[in-house]
Amino acid sequence: MAAYLCPPAVIHGEHAVRTSQIVDEVRNRHPHAAWAPRIDGIAASTGIETRGWMLPLEAAVAPGKGSALPAAGVAPARQALAGSGFGEQDVDRVIAALESIPAPQTVQERTAPAWAAVQSYGERAARGALQIAGLDAADVDCLITSHSTTPALPGLDVSLANRLPLRADALLLPATQWACIAGTRSLALAADLVAADPDRVVLVVIGEALSTTYQPADDTLESLIVRLLFADTAVAAVVTGRPRPESVLRLDAAWHHTLPGTQDLHRLETREDGTHFVMDRRGPRAVQETVTAMWEWLRLRYQDDPDSWHPDVLLAHPGGTRVLEYMEQTMPDGWPSGLLDFSRDSYTTGNRGGAAVFDIMRRAYDAGQKQGSRAVLYAAAPGLTATALEGEWL
Repeated sequence: MAAYLCPPAVIHGEHAVRTSQIVDEVRNRHPHAAWAPRIDGIAASTGIETRGWMLPLEAAVAPGKGSALPAAGVAPARQALAGSGFGEQDVDRVIAALESIPAPQTVQERTAPAWAAVQSYGERAARGALQIAGLDAADVDCLITSHSTTPALPGLDVSLANRLPLRADALLLPATQWACIAGTRSLALAADLVAADPDRVVLVVIGEALSTTYQPADDTLESLIVRLLFADTAVAAVVTGRPRPESVLRLDAAWHHTLPGTQDLHRLETREDGTHFVMDRRGPRAVQETVTAMWEWLRLRYQDDPDSWHPDVLLAHPGGTRVLEYMEQTMPDGWPSGLLDFSRDSYTTGNRGGAAVFDIMRRAYDAGQKQGSRAVLYAAAPGLTATALEGEWL
């Protein structure tokens, strides 16, 4: 396996949403929640002060266009009230009161504008990646896309094939459910594709509007954390089977790992008011198991050189600070400190889901990496499943 990666293009959400804004909105909406007295400390513990969203906070908390009157309509409601003994004037007052109460946004109201934004951001990222690689849309032989938080059919692959546009014979590979693992797993798939045909040009585009999981009505602690963590980002990069002048990282090996019986730990649920990200407190421990398995993969890969080999940079998206701390604590003895600096830096402006590893990689590239430095890329996603890659800076 030898695949060559050009620097990624990263398009951050253009609407800056401060943690203080989220705290104020949640506190006003849920003043009696069990966690309300601790909300400032909980928010501070994330280490995130501002994150970028594709749409403003006002769009996430706005009421729906409908009313609280049941979907059955006014006439059945009137009949039910009259049958319960209400007089005509009382019925009129109750109906008027119900019609004045706004309903929560529907799935369509939440998802439609976010999906439009994901397509626009994805196109900008794709064009940026092609420009960085010195290529045109006509040079692309295969497009791999991922967008888990804005379900659509056809998806981002077909949208970009028309927007860029791509050749009619370009292979489209959508991977909607990869979620947080999209960065590493898309690169692993791209590496397999160019290994089969070194002349193939693969464009990877990931767009996530994670802000669609901001659900104002939810009052659980897990929902509060979700609201505080997520950021919106679109990223893209070109992968080739032969080195180009613009290539900056050679990918040499890939590793995949899935933990059985963990599919319920983290998940997306689509309800009548939109998409909900459900977290389980057992999740970080399960992610740590994949980290331990990755260390073993690297140990076996370099068992003939155990004392001198180590990565010079670790581009890791584990989803939270607890796992970053665990990674540092369990690294083999003798590995240098600071391997996760770029991962931590990225996390200070939000959890970017599948786009995170590309953002982290871009930060490492912009900071400058010595030729021959070794890199390990890692991500874990709901499932629980993980993918890592190992390579060398060019």
